[in-house]
Amino acid sequence: MSTPRIVVTGIGATSPIGATAQESWDALLEGASGARTLEYDWVEKYQLPVTFAAQAKVRPDTVLPRPVSKRLDPASQFAMVAAQEAWEDAGSPEVAPERLGVDFATGIGGVWTLLDAWDVLREKGPRRVMPMTVPMLMPNAAAGNLSLHFGARAYARTVASACASSTESIVNAVEHLRAGLADVVIAGGTESAIHPITIASFASMQALSRRNDDPATASRPGSIDRDGFVMGEGAAVLILETEEHARARGAKIYAAVVGGGVTADSYHITANDPEGHGAARAVEMALAMADASPADITHINAHATSTPVGDPNEYQALKAVLGDRVDEIPVSATKASTGHLLGGTGALEAMFTILAIRDRVAPPTINITTQDPEVPFRISGEKQALGSGPQLAISNSFGFGGHNAVAAFTTV
Repeated sequence: MSTPRIVVTGIGATSPIGATAQESWDALLEGASGARTLEYDWVEKYQLPVTFAAQAKVRPDTVLPRPVSKRLDPASQFAMVAAQEAWEDAGSPEVAPERLGVDFATGIGGVWTLLDAWDVLREKGPRRVMPMTVPMLMPNAAAGNLSLHFGARAYARTVASACASSTESIVNAVEHLRAGLADVVIAGGTESAIHPITIASFASMQALSRRNDDPATASRPGSIDRDGFVMGEGAAVLILETEEHARARGAKIYAAVVGGGVTADSYHITANDPEGHGAARAVEMALAMADASPADITHINAHATSTPVGDPNEYQALKAVLGDRVDEIPVSATKASTGHLLGGTGALEAMFTILAIRDRVAPPTINITTQDPEVPFRISGEKQALGSGPQLAISNSFGFGGHNAVAAFTTV
């Protein structure tokens, strides 16, 4: 029995640079930045050392009906907005509930609900804590609510592997579809964690850029003067299905998901392996599943967070697998524009990777000043053409806990 081919038939996103998938893609190609100063009294109240982030361009509670949004943490709100767009984009496929699955992800979950409820408890007592607090804050809330909304009864699974989360959810979805557990899967990730406690924590570990005077240029992947990442928020969703199912219903197809690799470093809880062994194995696994070689890769969406240590480590991991070929492949580091969506970042970058090979253009990486010689990717502040031949692109995601996830996509 042949292995089913898995294709992407719908995309949706709500991001710091766009309210929709297409708007986000157009803004990315134009070199937009979603980073801006935070205009909240808590920034000054808590004397936060970092005063900016890449907030979503459109608040999700302004898009969803009030009865829906008030029962969802912002992370689940973002997920619902992106999933509704992706489902409609896929043609609202008719599929038996028992053949529709959800593979979703978040890095942190409902942090706003959790900490707001703690404030209410301390200030007003237990009677004022909302009864929906736990269903709103739990990490599987997005997956569960998507299952309820779309009637997905095959399964509703959640990955929480930090910044690798939603790439891992996509890889899981491919495996589940190939195993015959569903015909259609809603896959992706979400995050809404631009909160005083997360900003303070990331700043304390020296992970965030401190360019408070110039937020738009703060995220500088690959630049020698990079000083940390920029927090982002939002969600992205892919509708995945077997090619047979998609063809039978006459669906448009963006790309095929042909490979995936998930590994662990077992090195450090926050730092990635400086020799990149786990990341390299994830790339190798993705290529093996795709029955491809390094020579076939035409584009890379790098994890490239703009941290001093992470960017060179990713280059070394890729060089270990691709050899000198790594210096020839057009690379994009899209967090320069969107910031880092933590558990939602892999799905957003997977979507950008799909659109890159569809439109045959590697999006620009903004804010490159002087490129770091230790990160000599073929990366550019201008768009790079990908050529007219077959396209194979990989999207990398690495996270705290030593999680590595890589997904591979081809044109169809």
